[in-house]
Amino acid sequence: MTQEFALAESLARGVEGRRGAWSFIQGFAAHWAGALESGDGWAEADLAAAEERLGVRLPAALREAYLLFGRRRDLTSNHDVLLSPAELYVDDAKEALVFRHENQGAAYWGVLLDSLQDDDPAVFIRPDLADKSAERWEKWLERLSLCFVEIVLSESLQADQELCDFLDPDEGSVELLEENVVRLPFPAYPIGEEDDAIRWFLGQDVLLREDGMAILARGRTAEDLDRVRDLIPGDWLNDYR
Repeated sequence: MTQEFALAESLARGVEGRRGAWSFIQGFAAHWAGALESGDGWAEADLAAAEERLGVRLPAALREAYLLFGRRRDLTSNHDVLLSPAELYVDDAKEALVFRHENQGAAYWGVLLDSLQDDDPAVFIRPDLADKSAERWEKWLERLSLCFVEIVLSESLQADQELCDFLDPDEGSVELLEENVVRLPFPAYPIGEEDDAIRWFLGQDVLLREDGMAILARGRTAEDLDRVRDLIPGDWLNDYR
């Protein structure tokens, strides 16, 4: 991609539906990680084999994402794990098709079986609790394509240490964040948690996420990341200057 990538504008289109989501991910990959290539997706035969094994038809959005970039672990699995077609499974309660795992098994993401016929169904998350009777599938994001945008953004924050950092914020840190960088147009989530929503921001070539517990940052370059460390002073985990 030779032209400059306008992240905020592309994201605004990306949250509207599947076509915009895939376009955003293509642009983001080219500008921040490496352009998508033909071998970055799974083959149609891999998805067909998964459908035959599971006895279900995969939603269009899941198929499209896997075909486009499902094998790009740097976009999908730096921290949490996007399952391969051969690893997709239906949970023990026979309620959902699971496609993603939290990196230590603390939670799982899935699509409810009764919505698999939808092209772009809602995504739910299920925490792994000691008391299994207390586990429930809880609303995460309203569309699967939107979830894949979130996956690519979140996993980009877990790339090389020289480009990524973590801050345990205080009230002043959050105020500086809100005053000095731009809030990105991503819907509040998890669904129903608007008061404690995960929020995304963009500085000058620095992507940031604030979730009430931490500020995570990813710069396009190490120099970009240093700028945001200086802008929001604190005990950044990977700042060895």
